Amino acid sequence: MSKISKHVGFQIRNFRKNRGLTQEQLGELVQLPQPYIGGIERGEKNISLETLERIVETLRIEPSELFSGYNFTASEYEKSKLLDSIHVLLKPCSEKELILIKKLAQVVITEGHSESKK
Repeated sequence: MSKISKHVGFQIRNFRKNRGLTQEQLGELVQLPQPYIGGIERGEKNISLETLERIVETLRIEPSELFSGYNFTASEYEKSKLLDSIHVLLKPCSEKELILIKKLAQVVITEGHSESKK
């Protein structure tokens, strides 16, 4: 299994889980059997661009998101997973809610930076 296949599979798994989909559900949506989805996620399958396109469209991500972080460390992978899960949570929010969440995040970040300087 190639490093890039493993990386793309790992990214697909993260995006799928953050969207609350099982392998079986993703498989149904992209018309592939669950064991094949598992093989993709483990980096064991060499998938076509057509299959990749169906997965990207179903997960509602940009193709580049599957390749970003190719040389991430373990902690950078975790941060990437967290950022995507936050994105998924915020997507259905109204503009008013997003403004409030942004203000809250700024307070938390500012406080966190002040605490770390002590």
